[in-house]
Amino acid sequence: MSSSTVVTNRTNFKDLWSVATDEKAKIEDERIAKLEALGKQDEDTTIVIVGSQNAGKSSFVSRFLDREERKRSTIGLEYTYSRMTKGAKLGKTTCNCWELGGGSSLAQLVDIPITAQRVSQTSVIIMLDLSKPEELWTTLEVFMKQIRRSVNGALTKVKATNPSVVGKLDHKAWLKFGRKHPDKDMLNPLLIPLVIIGGKYDIYQDFDPEKKKIICKTLRFIAHTNGASLMASTVSMLVINYNCNSVFQH
Repeated sequence: MSSSTVVTNRTNFKDLWSVATDEKAKIEDERIAKLEALGKQDEDTTIVIVGSQNAGKSSFVSRFLDREERKRSTIGLEYTYSRMTKGAKLGKTTCNCWELGGGSSLAQLVDIPITAQRVSQTSVIIMLDLSKPEELWTTLEVFMKQIRRSVNGALTKVKATNPSVVGKLDHKAWLKFGRKHPDKDMLNPLLIPLVIIGGKYDIYQDFDPEKKKIICKTLRFIAHTNGASLMASTVSMLVINYNCNSVFQH
């Protein structure tokens, strides 16, 4: 069971935002109606995938949802969902995937899938193109700022009505470090799961060793201070999807 829609950048940002918001509401109503019919309304997760253009986001979504890979580029914010098996005794869950195309120029659209209603069941992936190191830091900085802004905004609304939810997310985010971690003063973990994936790793492997060392150390530092998992992928690396499955367990 699946459905998809695309929000495209046809006019100015104000119009785009209005169209995207209307589309999101429509999709959400349809999705909830179908879930209610299945009696599974509370068993769903949301994954938001952003990052560099042509870094492999669409390929990742196709493999993650076990679907045939699309032959077109993503334009704007695209939504799709799939019913996924959690295990023989755990039944199924609905996985909502939001993929943002267009690179960092449309970063503000991250506000649409990260909502107060679903932020506690949301995970974020930032996919970077390792073959273009000159664009890495700008792309990562823009998306990290926007993701943090969107998550904090959603959690502020949640805290007003259900502060215990925010407390649990904060506790879980710090579990991997411990409150007495020696780097505590520089750590600011995002309160929802975050994965940074370096795409086109096969091209990166042919870089000068010193260049690779700088890129690797910088990405590790950014991932560490933000509480993110750091992975790498090539077109042929399927194992990464299974790694991500374990990261996205709420």
